[in-house]
Amino acid sequence: MNAAASGRHARPSGTRRTVAVLVLVALGALIPVLGPSPALRGTGEAEAPGTGGIALLRTVLYAALSVPLGELFVNRLARSLPGAPPDRPRSWSPYAAAAGLVAALGLASVVATGNLMPGSVADIDVGGLYESRDGRLALLEVNGFLAAWLCATSRRPGLQVWPLAAVVVADALRAHPATEYGPLLGSALTLVHLTCACLWAGGLLYALRMLRRWRGAQAGPALLGLYARVAAVLLAALTATGVCSALRRMPAGTLLDQLTDTAYGRVLLAKVLLVAAVAVLALWARVRLSRAADPLTACSPARAEVVALGVVVAVSGLLTALPVPIRW
Repeated sequence: MNAAASGRHARPSGTRRTVAVLVLVALGALIPVLGPSPALRGTGEAEAPGTGGIALLRTVLYAALSVPLGELFVNRLARSLPGAPPDRPRSWSPYAAAAGLVAALGLASVVATGNLMPGSVADIDVGGLYESRDGRLALLEVNGFLAAWLCATSRRPGLQVWPLAAVVVADALRAHPATEYGPLLGSALTLVHLTCACLWAGGLLYALRMLRRWRGAQAGPALLGLYARVAAVLLAALTATGVCSALRRMPAGTLLDQLTDTAYGRVLLAKVLLVAAVAVLALWARVRLSRAADPLTACSPARAEVVALGVVVAVSGLLTALPVPIRW
């Protein structure tokens, strides 16, 4: 009876600690996350028209990539577990692909109006998309999400991995124009970074949904442990590619100044703080998974980790919409 009472008291305490961590991190990243205007304040940089709308569209696009890739990833992990229940949560992939298609169409319309938010349909030059590199990449993303939706609603949903991969490649190429120094290296770093981020965020979301479906099954803690081991590798790859990408855009000699004096640097700093908090929550979940009497108590920090990862996705969307700092 005493053990049960102590378990009841421990759970709220753990929840309070999780909420406290998230609130502190959110306060630290509040100014950049509010949008481009606060991040640009005092930097001397002008806000491009439609930056907020583009940031929102990119956030939706990244979330739409994370959900289906995470489902495919965790389903593959579950198939490797002996005795895993055949039950699976309802797939959100069709809804994610539909949302991604809308976001990709919105971003394509921005490209078709000279990288400005269109005021009306008459402003959109659809034919012009075929004449520029950015336009062709935007069309590839639209077609990729359309193909992913068709695959997700078919009898072989696993095929959606190919059009989703095409979208990831297109977005990595889009982030690094041909005029940039070493664009292929930059695209390769972004490709790895974006893939790992989608697998980490989408995979954890689906793993928690699967654990809820498998309530009481022995395979539940095993699945979470297997995901945690792979997530550690994903975090290492994310960190390495993120640092390399930051140093390519902000040389080491100017890094500290640009982190505080440019909008891009401020939002990047906010993202770093959020990812550090996510790493702490992931470590906390792993410690609970390996040492707690009930391994499923790890779900509490893992749920907070999902929320924090959602904020990271939103910050990443904002980051891609801001002007890249000038190399000093």
